[in-house]
Amino acid sequence: MPSAAAPIISSVQKLVLYETRARYFLVGSNNAETKYRVLKIDRTEPKDLVIIDDRHVYTQQEVRELLGRLDLGNRTKMGQKGSSGLFRAVSAFGVVGFVRFLEGYYIVLITKRRKMADIGGHAIYKVEDTNMIYIPNDSVRVTHPDEARYLRIFQNVDLSSNFYFSYSYDLSHSLQYNLTVLRMPLEMLKSETTQNRQESFDIFEDEGLITQGGSGVFGICSEPYMKYVWNGELLDIIKNTVHRDWLLYIIHGFCGQSKLLIYGRPVYVTLIARRSSKFAGTRFLKRGANCEGDVANEVETEQILCDASVMSFTAGSYSSYVQVRGSVPLYWSQDISTMMPKPPITLDQADPFAHVAALHFDQMFQRFGSPIIILNLVKEREKRKHERILSEELVAAVTYLNQFLPPEHTIVYIPWDMAKYTKSKLCNVLDRLNVIAESVVKKTGFFVNRPDSYCSILRPDEKWNELGGCVIPTGRLQTGILRTNCVDCLDRTNTAQFMVGKCALAYQLYSLGLIDKPNLQFDTDAVRLFEELYEDHGDTLSLQYGGSQLVHRVKTYRKIAPWTQHSKDIMQTLSRYYSNAFSESLPVLNPCSYPEYHHLPGDADRQDSINLFLGVFHPTEGKPHLWELPTDFYLHHKNTMRLLPTRRSYTYWWTPEVIKHLPLPYDEVICAVNLKKLIVKKFHKYEEEIDIHNEFFRPYELSSFDDTFCLAMTSSARDFMPKTVGIDPSPFTVRKPDETGKSVLGNKSNREEAVLQRKTAASAPPPPSEEAVSSSSEDDSGTDREEEGSVSQRSTPVKMTDAGDSAKVTENVVQPMKELYGINLSDGLSEEDFSIYSRFVQLGQSQHKQDKNSQQPCSRCSDGVIKLTPISAFSQDNIYEVQPPRVDRKSTEIFQAHIQASQGIMQPLGKEDSAMYREYIRNRYL
Repeated sequence: MPSAAAPIISSVQKLVLYETRARYFLVGSNNAETKYRVLKIDRTEPKDLVIIDDRHVYTQQEVRELLGRLDLGNRTKMGQKGSSGLFRAVSAFGVVGFVRFLEGYYIVLITKRRKMADIGGHAIYKVEDTNMIYIPNDSVRVTHPDEARYLRIFQNVDLSSNFYFSYSYDLSHSLQYNLTVLRMPLEMLKSETTQNRQESFDIFEDEGLITQGGSGVFGICSEPYMKYVWNGELLDIIKNTVHRDWLLYIIHGFCGQSKLLIYGRPVYVTLIARRSSKFAGTRFLKRGANCEGDVANEVETEQILCDASVMSFTAGSYSSYVQVRGSVPLYWSQDISTMMPKPPITLDQADPFAHVAALHFDQMFQRFGSPIIILNLVKEREKRKHERILSEELVAAVTYLNQFLPPEHTIVYIPWDMAKYTKSKLCNVLDRLNVIAESVVKKTGFFVNRPDSYCSILRPDEKWNELGGCVIPTGRLQTGILRTNCVDCLDRTNTAQFMVGKCALAYQLYSLGLIDKPNLQFDTDAVRLFEELYEDHGDTLSLQYGGSQLVHRVKTYRKIAPWTQHSKDIMQTLSRYYSNAFSESLPVLNPCSYPEYHHLPGDADRQDSINLFLGVFHPTEGKPHLWELPTDFYLHHKNTMRLLPTRRSYTYWWTPEVIKHLPLPYDEVICAVNLKKLIVKKFHKYEEEIDIHNEFFRPYELSSFDDTFCLAMTSSARDFMPKTVGIDPSPFTVRKPDETGKSVLGNKSNREEAVLQRKTAASAPPPPSEEAVSSSSEDDSGTDREEEGSVSQRSTPVKMTDAGDSAKVTENVVQPMKELYGINLSDGLSEEDFSIYSRFVQLGQSQHKQDKNSQQPCSRCSDGVIKLTPISAFSQDNIYEVQPPRVDRKSTEIFQAHIQASQGIMQPLGKEDSAMYREYIRNRYL
């Protein structure tokens, strides 16, 4: 029996840091500012972090009284009369964590945020700005000469570039996992609630627990998947001492959302990429895998489709598909000290029993189930052995591991030399990728939270019946994963993932009853929207790992990219090479497209920053500094510093519990181990911690259209559908290449501005008001301040301008008609305008009376209608008839040859035709 369960919403979403000489007081509240929690941070310890959480939930009145007493007490102690003893230091939206180098601890706070996506009413935010505050007081501070350098290295990790968080949705897990947890049987949740109550040390944990049967809702909070959490090390020191609501886990990667309008029905297409924090780094400095099976540039990409007309997780329709990219799981590297465009690939260690590959695939079996499908896109035919080294070793590793696996769960290996096919003029790369994508999606299936539609049962599509995955009473589960790799896992991989995602998107739309066949064609609004999301996704991931945007895009492989794109590709290649080769700061080409990457440090500096941020390196007094290390190899390979406690079997290389539950992923199996990772608590159904309706709609504050996220996001109807009157509004209609809403944006500057907005917001263009976009926390309205913008913006429907006097009220939120249409319709028309309009109406009425079958224009006109003389190039020109254009001789001959061919009269082949056919046969079959 499925349960009535909901995700627990964090009650710490707005924070204010207050300062005294001896302590910091961090006051956190929920969105409605009805519940408060307080952290006390000691400032008298020079090197230790002392944090006290009383775990009491305060009301607004209680927290005001507490702050008042603190202010009064500190003022008296310090002998200050007429001045405050409690200072408001900063306002924030979350705690990233605490970090220490060689002096005392710092606290890192999120001071600006931007909403990037919405999944079932659960908001996903991007970190826009942070503030790093030193905790110890100046009187106890013990200075160190190298502290400033470590601080600078740490801050090289730009937290305002593609870091994301949510207060109620677990971004480290897939939608399938999050919804599977919510559908746990009722008996399991009851027993887990009882167990949590017995084991909990929090005396307020069960506050508000409902004892009457059936009158409550279970709130569930899951433990994050730490592989994709980037601030886990920063929060580790406080994890066991503070309430869980203070712990805000952030992921790094990409998040974009667009709206697909299907005859007015809104469907949100969301793309989330989670970058692994294990063995993380930059392009040439992190290759292959480490001793624990973590690979470089590992990114999990999830595409989520949801019907936005119904918001609830329990009543709404949701679907998702997950795929992974990552470096080839072997011990290999490239030496960039040679200054070659393609540094040679070196296998660093012999691994005859594929130990590191075994650890990697065991992780994948546990998270994704089976089958694991490897799509290897590296070159296989080369004059000089380069990429082929990796292919040969990977084949050997997979072959060795497969001989011990049960036949039904063996790893599927698909090699395809994408570069070779791209060079051929006669082979269509995307057609071949589409065939691979179909076979992959049929094997893995996809997730959908509703059973098959009745129409699908009555008229099943032949492709639908062949679909894999796991069918359950409440829908379908994805079992298994596609793992795509090339050498860098950037350009080729992104195109291959797009084609697989496009194929899966068709099945997702079909499962939700939105299309009649699981097929999507290029040049439709839906695919254009999805392609733009994937292009932003690929550019962002490429900048993070390679230092430049994508070189080859989907249009490149479709061979429809404009000629100007080739020169840009060359410049991006050079930018990527220099960024990898040198360690000084390099400007990114086309920085306006990605302002957050305007000045990227070189790869070596960025690698040091990542190592310090993720806690791979801990500064210690008396030991070598980070910049003194000749290599970071020993930091990422733990077996070089100590012997690992257990050695795995060379034949039974998997975890027994994982294999036992295949094809289902072990992480989603309901068992004692996984239940321990959940916090289950029972609430009244109207409690704020589980009321997503209040969290989303916020009835306690004034909202305006300017800062409504669903109106600001990219829309298929506004941004892709042609503006021609009478056009088919379906997003699944094939358009001409130049027939798109983007082509009629106006002049060049407007078009560039639209592209800039799309790039900077990652498919979620910001609303016009900057305050509405970036949730600035620099306001002084006290603990009861509003979340975004100033109080005046919330209390009255006016919009503030940044130009000139910031307090000046410029105009009402609703724009006047004169600004939108050029005239004010409320004013009366002038006599001249009215006369012109009357004659226009009469002209239309008389034209409709004309005989449509007449070949000559009507010579009689109604009284009062002016006779108009045609001035166009056609001799017979009216709204019913035009003279057909002349056809040239060559076109006529081609048409006549076509007609004769249909009658069996074939024209002899020319030399060019014969040469083209021989080239086709050679590339296709030889």
